[in-house]
Amino acid sequence: MKTMKTLRIIALLCIMHCALCINISAQTLNVKVGNVTYQFPAAQTGDMTYNDGTSLTIMGKTFTLSDIDAMTVDDSEVEDNMVNVVYDGTTANIMIAGNVAQYVEATASDAHVSISQTNTAAVDDDEITYALSGTTTDGSFTLGGSYKCTVSLAGITLTNPSGAAINITNSKRIQLSAKKNTVNTLTDGSGSQKACIYSKGQLQIQGNGTLNVVGNYKHGIKSASYISIKNLTLNITSAVSDGINCEEFFQMKSGTVTISGVGDDGIQCDLGGDTSTGETTDHDDEDSGNVYLEGGTLNITVTAAAAKGIKADGDLVISGGDITIKTTGGGAWDSDDLKTKASSCLSADGNTVISGGTLNLTSTGAGGKGINGDGTLTATGGTTVIKTSGNAVVASSSGTISTVSSSQQLDRYDSDYKSSPKGIKIDGAITISDDAVISVTTTGAGGEGIESKTNINITGGQVTVNAKDDAINSSYSDDTKGTSGAGDLTISGGYVYARSTGNDGIDSNGNCYIKGGVVYAIGTSSPEVAIDANSEEQKKLYVTGGTIIAIGGLESGASLTQACYSASSWSKNTWYAMTVGSETFAFQTPSSGGSTLVVSGASKPTLKSGVTVSSGTKIFDGVGCPGAVVSGGSNVTLSSYSGGGGGGFPGRW
Repeated sequence: MKTMKTLRIIALLCIMHCALCINISAQTLNVKVGNVTYQFPAAQTGDMTYNDGTSLTIMGKTFTLSDIDAMTVDDSEVEDNMVNVVYDGTTANIMIAGNVAQYVEATASDAHVSISQTNTAAVDDDEITYALSGTTTDGSFTLGGSYKCTVSLAGITLTNPSGAAINITNSKRIQLSAKKNTVNTLTDGSGSQKACIYSKGQLQIQGNGTLNVVGNYKHGIKSASYISIKNLTLNITSAVSDGINCEEFFQMKSGTVTISGVGDDGIQCDLGGDTSTGETTDHDDEDSGNVYLEGGTLNITVTAAAAKGIKADGDLVISGGDITIKTTGGGAWDSDDLKTKASSCLSADGNTVISGGTLNLTSTGAGGKGINGDGTLTATGGTTVIKTSGNAVVASSSGTISTVSSSQQLDRYDSDYKSSPKGIKIDGAITISDDAVISVTTTGAGGEGIESKTNINITGGQVTVNAKDDAINSSYSDDTKGTSGAGDLTISGGYVYARSTGNDGIDSNGNCYIKGGVVYAIGTSSPEVAIDANSEEQKKLYVTGGTIIAIGGLESGASLTQACYSASSWSKNTWYAMTVGSETFAFQTPSSGGSTLVVSGASKPTLKSGVTVSSGTKIFDGVGCPGAVVSGGSNVTLSSYSGGGGGGFPGRW
C-alpha cells in the first residue's frame, strides 16, 4: 500500500513532467533529499522511469520515493559536472548536476559533508568538480572515489574542531584549486588526522586565489603521493609538524607560498616506496623523494631545533624562483643515530642541483647550515646568498646539548658529538661553473663557508665567502680517505674570493690546484695561510695559472709552475690595482689577515697601492673589481716568491 507522501510525489511528477515538456530548454527539475539537491536540466532528462510506484530513475540516478523531501521546477541554470557545497553556519547544502548525479553519493551531518564518487572514467569528457563556499566553525569535507576530480575553493572559511578540514581518500590525482579573487581559509582541530588538508592521491594545488591553512594537529598539507603547486597564493600560518609533507616528489612551478609557525620542517618530501625511480620524463610514475623548485616565490621560516626549511629524501633541483628560507632553531641529539643534528635551510639525502633562481638562506641557530647534502652539489646558475651566525653545537656522552664559542673547544669533541655552522656542507663533490653566483657569510665558532667531504671543482661562476673558520674547504670522510682525489680542490675558472678571520682562506685536505680564474684568498696568520694544502700527508698546492692574490701566503712546499711574487708589506683597508698584461683587477685589502701578500698572473704583474677605482663592476661584496679603471696610487715592489710561511695543520673535518 502506497503512503500518502508517495502518492503526492507521483502526482507532482505527472504535473512536473508536463511542465518540463512545455518549455524543455529552460526548466530544471530539483529533487531534494535531505541537504542534497539533485538538479536535472529538462533538456537532458529524457524519460523518467517509475518502478512499481516506489522508485524513480532520472538520468541514471535512482531515488526511493519515500526518501524524497521535495521536488520543484525552476529556471535555474545547471553547469554540467558540478557539485556545489555551500556551508552556512551549522549546516551544509549540496547541489549536484544531473549529468553526474548517478556517480555521486552525498551525505551531510550538520556541516560535515561526505562524498563518494563512483565513476571510473570521465563524464561527458570532463571530470567532476566540487565547489566549496560559505562559512562554518564546525564542518568538514570528506571525499572518496575512484577517478580524478577537482576540488574548487570558491570562497570558503572551513574549520573542523575534531579532524581534518579536507580529507580526500580518493587515491587518484586531485586538483585543489583556489578560485580567482577568492580568499579561502581551512583550519583543523584535534583528532587522528595527518593534516588540515589530506589527500591519499596526487595533489595538484593551483588557482589564482588565496588559500590559508592552519594545522592545529599535525601537518598543514599532506599527500600520500606527490604535491605540485602553481599560480595560487598559499599561506600556511601554523602547523604542529611540517608545513607541507608529501611522498614521491614535490614540485613548485609558480605562485607564492609562505610557510611559518611550524613545529618541524617547512617542506618535507619522502620516498614513497623502498626504491627510488629517480627523475622520470614528465615525472610520470615517479617515486624519487625529489624536490623541484622551478618558479614562483617561496618564503619559509622554521624555528624548531634541528628543523629544515626544505628536506628531500632524494635530490633537490632548483631551476628558478625567488626562494627565502630562515631557520632559527638550535641543535638536537639524535637518539636513533647517536649523533648531533642541526637546522638547515636546504637539506637533501641525494644530490643538490642549482641552475637558476634567487636563493636567500639564513640560519641563526647553533650548528645551523644553509645547504646540507649527502650527495653532490652542482651549481651552474642562479644567485645563492647564505648567512649563518650561530656557534657550534655539541653533545655530552649522555646527549645533553650545549654550544661552544671557539674552535679550540670544538676540537675536543668527536665528530658525532658536534655540529659546526656551515654555509654549504656537502658529503659528495662540489662543482661550481658557468653563471652560478654564490655568496656565503659565517660568523659563529667553527663556521666554515663551503665544505665538501670529497672534492671541490670550480670552473666558472662567482664565489664569495667570508668565514670564521676555513672559507673554502675540501676534505674527506673516513670512507674516502686515502682514495685518489679525496679532498682535492681545483680552481680553473671563474671568480673566487675566500676570506677566513680565524683559519685558512682556501684549505684542501688533498692536493690544491690553481689553474685559472681570478682567486682572492685571505688567511689569518701562521700556521694558517691564504691557500693551504695537506702537506702533512704529502699533498701539494700546484699553481699553474690564474690571477691570484693571497694575503697570508701559500702552503709550504708548493709547486709554482706559474711564477708568484710577494710584496714587502701591505696596508689595511686599502685599494690595490694589479695589472696582468692589459687586464687590471682592483682589490681592497681587509682589516686583518696574514702578513704576507702574494700575487701571480700569466705574466709578471704590476701592483699599485692606494689607488682610486673610477669605473668597473665591483664583485666579492664590493672588495674586488675586474676590468677596473684606476687612478693615482704608488707602485709596489714585488719579489720572487717560492712558497712557505704556513700550513701547519690540515683543515678541520
